[in-house]
Amino acid sequence: MIKIAPSILSADFTRLSDEIESVKTADYLHFDVMDGLFVPNITIGLPVLESVRRVTDMTLDVHLMIQSPARYTARFAEAGADIVVFHVETEPPENVLPALNEIRELGKKAGLSIKPQTPWEALIPYIDALDIILVMTVEPGFGGQQFMPDMLPKIEALRRVIDLRSLTCELEVDGGINPETAALCVQAGANVLVAGSDIFGAPDRAARISQLREAQ
Repeated sequence: MIKIAPSILSADFTRLSDEIESVKTADYLHFDVMDGLFVPNITIGLPVLESVRRVTDMTLDVHLMIQSPARYTARFAEAGADIVVFHVETEPPENVLPALNEIRELGKKAGLSIKPQTPWEALIPYIDALDIILVMTVEPGFGGQQFMPDMLPKIEALRRVIDLRSLTCELEVDGGINPETAALCVQAGANVLVAGSDIFGAPDRAARISQLREAQ
């Protein structure tokens, strides 16, 4: 089944509770954390996550685009995240597995993400410990960017590895997702689609979520 994760980065933060309610038919709620160092933007953090957790029982999919995320993974898990994903580029190899294990020991799902320029093979040493892989299909940092079709072979390669190893790991994509690009990603093997402006900019958000979920 294809899962949809609206990114609240594109929501109206002056009425965030209502915005979350408007996408409640989705599977996950995507929560982007940026620190202005790993990516050239600053967004939201722990206090907002705690507030969001109080107003929804949706699965909170937290994507950490920050330097040295192992310092904070447990705190985000404890603040209400159901899924905590950080970038493989942001920690030395010896720190990655301990951070993933810490997330899972707290009863949460753990994942890794890769930027467009990072080869998919960078994830292989950790793939058996992952509940979810997030492939960025734009350069992380800002919403509303154009989908990068040259990321499709990366999605296909990761899907082959997941299937060959009979892993339960989900394969998520984020960046420039709309009904047309969603179909391309699903055909390549993705099963979780993050969409921000395409959902929050739609006149009927529930209908758009259904449309994306049916992408083939």
